[in-house]
Parts: sequence; structure tokens; C-alpha cells
Amino acid sequence: MSKVGVIMGSTSDLPVMQKAIDFLKEIKIDVEVDIVSAHRTPEKLFDYATNAHKRGINVIIAGAGGAAHLPGMVASMSPLPIIGVPVKSSNSIDGWDSVLSILQMPGGVPVATVALDGALNAGILAAQIIGSQDIDVQNKIINYKLQLKEKVILGSEKVKSI
Repeated sequence: MSKVGVIMGSTSDLPVMQKAIDFLKEIKIDVEVDIVSAHRTPEKLFDYATNAHKRGINVIIAGAGGAAHLPGMVASMSPLPIIGVPVKSSNSIDGWDSVLSILQMPGGVPVATVALDGALNAGILAAQIIGSQDIDVQNKIINYKLQLKEKVILGSEKVKSI
């Protein structure tokens, strides 16, 4: 069974990251959730990054605010695809510090980066990565996108009738 690791720097990131967790659970992908701080628990970060694939994790979503080193540090040690979620935190510079910290990775250490507070898209991207090898997950993504299309079509019809 496919599994996604969802980690964040602190509990204050959970309201943002919950959107990825909820989406993945909705389409029946196992989720492992944890707090792993790049700055306050570096030993835990090292253990998580180097061993997640051994526990059956297929993709890691890492959310962080402020300096946002968590996704990049995990990517430097893990063989798994890492999706970074910049989180607008109370000590951030309008979230730009988090966006740039995650986005501007050096060559050889890729982190797929979604929009500021874009955990839902991180969950969808993780499912799409898994879906490239798992037809059941792929079909769930196809259905999800069809639902998005239907929602837009209904909205369009509603607006036209005004």
C-alpha cells in the first residue's frame, strides 16, 4: 500500500497541512503525520529523512514557515520525491521567506514546491506521483479532476442565468 509522509516544523503548521492530510485520506492513501523541526530537532530530521523509504513512505510532503529549511534538508538526505509547502507563519516576511527558501534549491537537491499555504495541491501532487504507478490512485485523481470540471461548468451555467 502506498504511503505519504506529511511532516511540518511545528504544530502551528497543522491547519495548513491538514488540507493535504484530508485529501490523501479521502482517496484512501495511508498518511503518516509528524512534527520534525529542522532547527529544533535535527537528529529527528536526519532519522526521518534517511529512513522514511524503509518504512514504506513513497512521497514526503514537508511544510515549513519562516526560514523553511525542512523540505530542503529532507531532500538532501532522502531518495524520495519531496514536495515543499511554504507556510505563512507569524514570524515570516509575508511568506516570501518560506517560498524562496523552499523554491531556490541548489542543483542536485530538488524540492517540488507548491504555492504559499498550498497543502491541498501538495496532497494532489503526491497522489499523482503515486498514481503514475498505481492505477487505482490514478483513477481517483481522474475522478477528482472530473468533479472540478463539473463544478466549473455548473458555476458557469449559474452565472449565465443572472
